[in-house]
Amino acid sequence: MPLAFPDPTHAGPDGLLAMGGNLSTDTLVTAYSQGIFPWFNEGDPILWWHPDPRMVLWPAEFRCARSLKRELKRSDLTVTANEAFSQVITACATRGQSAAPHLSSAEIASGASLETDPDSPSTWITSTLKQAYQALHALGVAHSVEVWQDENLVGGLYGVRLGQVFFGESMFSVMPNASKIALAYLIASAESADISLIDCQISN
Repeated sequence: MPLAFPDPTHAGPDGLLAMGGNLSTDTLVTAYSQGIFPWFNEGDPILWWHPDPRMVLWPAEFRCARSLKRELKRSDLTVTANEAFSQVITACATRGQSAAPHLSSAEIASGASLETDPDSPSTWITSTLKQAYQALHALGVAHSVEVWQDENLVGGLYGVRLGQVFFGESMFSVMPNASKIALAYLIASAESADISLIDCQISN
């Protein structure tokens, strides 16, 4: 049974709205439909967030940095969608960020590096969270973008799609710019996929 969340306007100054509950697919869909998302460390109770203000990307207004355009033309890279969701979320958990996993549009547009330390494992994508998002993926609600170099997965991102909004959850790279290439692919595909907004949740 999905949770009934408090009014999102009651979130604290840091965006924390509620604690506890479950990560069922119904609960997650209910949460995301209200702009609420889970984010907590291993061993902590489930924490639900609704930050205000929050970081968003408008695909129609996005301008790609010249350096990133060069990367997108590399012949040794291939980008796919929803072909390796489990691998992407596992890579985000083991090679991702140890704090807020969300994206900064200003940094991406300027071409600044968003790559994370491959030796700094993330603590927030727990095994329980992985199972929850894999269940959402099986329902066609959670999606991934993969960047391949030959047959090797070198970068990607995953998130939740509801209506015209894509909620970005995490991204990873094992080579420079691979996560930005995944994001650029998502943005370039947004119009044909009828996505008008990418919710990056928290600026980092």
